Amino acid sequence: MGAGHLSVEYDPRPSAVREARAEVRRQLEGWGLADLDDVADVAELLVSELATNALLHSASRFRLTLFAAHGILRCEVQDAGRRVPAVLEAGASESGRGMFLVDALARRWGCHQDGPGKTVWFELGTCGSDDCGRRRS
Repeated sequence: MGAGHLSVEYDPRPSAVREARAEVRRQLEGWGLADLDDVADVAELLVSELATNALLHSASRFRLTLFAAHGILRCEVQDAGRRVPAVLEAGASESGRGMFLVDALARRWGCHQDGPGKTVWFELGTCGSDDCGRRRS
């Protein structure tokens, strides 16, 4: 329970975000992680944000990869874009808040260049303790 790996590639179409979100839920249910606090809800939300960014900013296929082991869920979205994401203040704008949410809700997150593209990732805790999914100061 609570360990696994999944990698799925999506075409650059609007329904891909919904499909990626649904895949996250299915996998977490299969791994026995969907009932832990709000892990599945947060993972779905943040994957949705990263997948949306991949579509908007790279207009390329993107790959969703999930790893679960040792009390950590790591979600990665890889795309062909070179633009590094930035955390913007959550103001009155209707867009641009995705990385603000990732920064606020993930235990850790980052971005690294992969050849012609990049991978943006985040981690959530799955161990069930009070601070497991929270950022460490």
